[in-house]
Amino acid sequence: MYNKTLESIKESYSSATGNIKKRIVVCAGTGCIANGSRGVYDELVKVMNELGVESVVDIAMEDCHDGKVHLSESGCQGFCQVGPLVTVLPDDILYVHVKKESARDIIEKTILNNEIVEELLYTNPVDKQHYKGHHEIPFYKLQTRNVIAQCGVIDPGDLNEYIAKDGYKSARDVITNLTEEETCQYILDSGLRGRGGGGFLTGRKWMFAQKKAADKKYIICNGDEGDPGAFMDRSLLEGNPHSVLEGMMIAARAIGADEGYIYVRVEYPLAVQRVRRAIRDAEENGILGNNVFGTDFSFKINVMEGAGAFVCGEETALIASIEGQRGMPKPKPPFPADKGLFGKPTIINNVETLSTIPLIFLQGNEAYTKVGTESSPGTKTFALTGHVANTGLIEVPFGSTVRDIVFNIGGGVIDNDGNVDNSQFKAVQIGGPSGGCLTEEHLDVPLDFDSLTSIGAMVGSGGLVVMNKSTCIVQIARFFMNFTQNESCGKCVPCREGTSQMLRLLDDIIEGNGSLETLDLLEKTAKTVKSASLCGLGKSAPSPVLSTLKYFREEYEKHVVKGYCPTGQCKALTVYSIDPELCKGCTLCKRACPVDAITGDVRQPHIIDPEKCIKCGACVATCKFNAINGGA
Repeated sequence: MYNKTLESIKESYSSATGNIKKRIVVCAGTGCIANGSRGVYDELVKVMNELGVESVVDIAMEDCHDGKVHLSESGCQGFCQVGPLVTVLPDDILYVHVKKESARDIIEKTILNNEIVEELLYTNPVDKQHYKGHHEIPFYKLQTRNVIAQCGVIDPGDLNEYIAKDGYKSARDVITNLTEEETCQYILDSGLRGRGGGGFLTGRKWMFAQKKAADKKYIICNGDEGDPGAFMDRSLLEGNPHSVLEGMMIAARAIGADEGYIYVRVEYPLAVQRVRRAIRDAEENGILGNNVFGTDFSFKINVMEGAGAFVCGEETALIASIEGQRGMPKPKPPFPADKGLFGKPTIINNVETLSTIPLIFLQGNEAYTKVGTESSPGTKTFALTGHVANTGLIEVPFGSTVRDIVFNIGGGVIDNDGNVDNSQFKAVQIGGPSGGCLTEEHLDVPLDFDSLTSIGAMVGSGGLVVMNKSTCIVQIARFFMNFTQNESCGKCVPCREGTSQMLRLLDDIIEGNGSLETLDLLEKTAKTVKSASLCGLGKSAPSPVLSTLKYFREEYEKHVVKGYCPTGQCKALTVYSIDPELCKGCTLCKRACPVDAITGDVRQPHIIDPEKCIKCGACVATCKFNAINGGA
């Protein structure tokens, strides 16, 4: 049993850290680690030792740390594009693109002399101005960080710091003061909807399992995040694992479960490591296990590493995987809340949903529902990637628009040279391979569950891929179709064969073998797969195709009718020609052509023979005068 109250731990931690001189927080999310943040951390330790700076790494609650510098790691700080990131508190200084060589400047100038290292500050690509920290940088300033607020601040390996931020207070209050029915009703009243994509009311889902009489019930955290470009759940598991455990405890209390599983894909080794440590620390300190908080409530959490099958994000396939079977979906009903893991009532919530639950009890329903929309209260995290100035992990209220996110938080659309040019905006793919395209006409559509469903898109897990006008929309549809076709479990014919047929049809279009009949067949096949597939993967697999056909049919038709790709991305449809006004007759392109498709005399405009041209692009790469046109 935990031998101290949460309040006493909070007080002790505050006392131990209250007079710390400064705190240096090095981002240790997967992205920053890949870019060398661990080397930065080690160099900071080395420099402080060399300069005799009194520092502390692990906070000992019984010791006095007055006047020392606290160096710690955090999870993902969000602004992945400009990592490695180093934050200095309480000054609210954010240093970007930090290298080992920068460590001495940070210690000598910022820590010892309260000076700012200007060259390490973020430079806004729009106004070219330096910004000091999170409260100034538009990327952070324009967000509403709630669920991920602590991910880039607290040490994910420090249980005491999590408690000092009111961690496990919600779980204790629920377990000691509320009944199962009251807990379910409170979450139902909050309007919380599942963040995994479907948007089902969490409280209603819990109630189904709570009312089911059984000798055993389970809670499963779905951390099988498989969408290309998505990393929201990974960042939460890496940056604030205790929030996930606390959410699971509350969910378990709500339905009467005594055991839970966190299902994380094996590609997330850092998340697995930090979650396992969080479970171990919570168990060792009596927060998890038997008689939690002195009650008759007991709860155990296991970690299961999935092998990376996208289909295991579907509830019944995930359950089958935990049971040791092949991860394949099953028809519903029965639903997991009725008959789930090992045949027992089971509730499956995704990582973000579970991390939100403690905050709802901490803030109260009234405060929680003031953010977002009436039907979609609260906030949503998104992984913002693609042709946008600022990429990374963001959190915004439901009801925010694509315009808010891309042009303001994201800093605008960039061209292929990296310059901000919002006129280059083409589309945003939302919801990953199960989602759809949002176009210029959707820039001001509120991003919430119901609004997106009405236009044939979905929130999904929260991936946002921005595309500029150089992007071939057919290639995008093919990319997602290739992904879903590879990830199909093969159990049902519509998904197994339908996705394969759609992929072949898209290949025909890209390779110049398509026709208007090809487009009609593609659309009919997509609608059949959507209506006839067994599980959510198959039913949503055609969404990128259907949405791009709806909003970019003219671009498809140019491929199959006019025989060219407007963006010049489809090699088989590229038509190369030489502009006689720009050609100087230097013969460089002629000499570079491997099939002698270019003819012309010295100092005279040259000509490309389309019958001989193999569209290798060697002439484009060689020409110094930009005289060769490719594509339209």
